[in-house]
Amino acid sequence: MNLRQPSKKELYIEKTVPLETMHRRLDQYLTETNIGFTRSKIQRLIRNGDVSVNRITIKKSGHHIIPDDIISICIPESRPVSATPEAIPLDIVYEDEFLLVVNKPAGMVVHPACGNWTSTLVNALLYHCHNLSNIGGDIRPGIVHRLDKDTSGLLVVAKRDEVHVALSEQLSERKMSRKYIAFAWGHPKKKSGAIEAVIGRHPTHRQSMAVVEANRGRHAITHYQIDKELPECSILSLRLETGRTHQIRVHLAHIGFPIVGDPVYGDRTKWISRLSPSRRRTAQSVLDLLHRQALHAATLGFFHPVSGEWLEFQASLPEDMCNVITYLEG
Repeated sequence: MNLRQPSKKELYIEKTVPLETMHRRLDQYLTETNIGFTRSKIQRLIRNGDVSVNRITIKKSGHHIIPDDIISICIPESRPVSATPEAIPLDIVYEDEFLLVVNKPAGMVVHPACGNWTSTLVNALLYHCHNLSNIGGDIRPGIVHRLDKDTSGLLVVAKRDEVHVALSEQLSERKMSRKYIAFAWGHPKKKSGAIEAVIGRHPTHRQSMAVVEANRGRHAITHYQIDKELPECSILSLRLETGRTHQIRVHLAHIGFPIVGDPVYGDRTKWISRLSPSRRRTAQSVLDLLHRQALHAATLGFFHPVSGEWLEFQASLPEDMCNVITYLEG
């Protein structure tokens, strides 16, 4: 069965499986390529006959792909999104007719989900602009990549489907530059380096991630450099080479220097309870100033999908992280 031809209102994507790719399920491979779809949406596209391999329509998500396979995806015309617009202020760093870059505050969820159906970045975006790409689905319009609720900083949002696909491909092909600033407990002896460890679901705490065996997760690389040492903690610059869930938080915890204030991977008992009373008071004061993990997406760079121009943006450290530096340097 040949792949049906897309209409003028539909978007068509074609990808060739790289030679180094091991045999994978079709839905798993497409999810890992970061082309902008959730796994559930990819599975729907497959079931609906919108995906082909080597010009043959495939309707089984478990179909195994091999190197040099040509995968074609026909994305149906976007439907109206279902999230509700809300008049929430946005810190917009850049905007044109194709995309916008937003500096997200800590405490804001990126898109509606269980427990957070309102007051998200998506709700605010829908109020600000009425033309967002719908590749991410009904509740993730325009969202190319995400930040954790309590991580502040920059992310790019697509207004058109073709722009969304182009940005997602840059993310997948590691052409998008993402740099973070974090405060980590302790003072690593090695002042710079790369953390390379496979990340997957924690074997017992399924809502968390962890460093796992190679066959149970995805390869991940985080580059770091210590910019400054402060009492009880260090300021690190980090660059993502891959983009796994909670990657920086998991990797820093893995090498024994978790992010300050991280409620999941921070190991508060290890870093505070063992300290002397005076040092413990200092560490606790830092936590009182933060109320979240000290992680900020400070720099974002990418090629504009239409003009081809390299764009790079910076977001200054938020007030709470600046307050920690002032306190520890005082």
